[in-house]
Amino acid sequence: MYVILLRNKNAGQQGVDFVKYEIGDFVSKSVTGICKIENILYLNPQDEKNDKLYYLMKPVEDEKEKIYVPVSNSDSRLRLCLTKEEAWNLIKRIPDIPTAWTNNEKMREQNYKEAVRANNPEALVAIIKMIYQRKQKRLAQGKKCTATDARYFQIAENLLYMELGVALEKPKQEICKTIIDYIDQNKID
Repeated sequence: MYVILLRNKNAGQQGVDFVKYEIGDFVSKSVTGICKIENILYLNPQDEKNDKLYYLMKPVEDEKEKIYVPVSNSDSRLRLCLTKEEAWNLIKRIPDIPTAWTNNEKMREQNYKEAVRANNPEALVAIIKMIYQRKQKRLAQGKKCTATDARYFQIAENLLYMELGVALEKPKQEICKTIIDYIDQNKID
């Protein structure tokens, strides 16, 4: 962990900002997904009133985009990407992760939003499992998947597969097959 001493010019004292992540780290940002920290910098070092330290990040899916997150506010917005070991442990636990079942139609979308914002891979797995089960149930009844379910299924899958892809050093497109293959090979009949 790095400690950066910030200048507090107005008070004539030094403040301390804890830099939790390093340049080159992959972090997960809710809704956006996995980003690589490219730099840690002051946006305007000449501006004494707004002398804040920021992480400059680039999403792995759009390296042209730049995202700035204040170091002082990063705990609520960022977490380190899963390691390879953590990713495999998550994949092993997928069959045991409870489905986030909600019968209340009005609450369901709210639960989806909360799971996406939570920036928690297990929450994403739970809603993916729920939406998949709902889709199968609706198809068996001759109904289509709802637009809300389809949208959040795609969002949750994208965020989960992006993180697992970075952790396992595989293309995101191969992650679903990797999960299915792993679970099929380790089924207890």
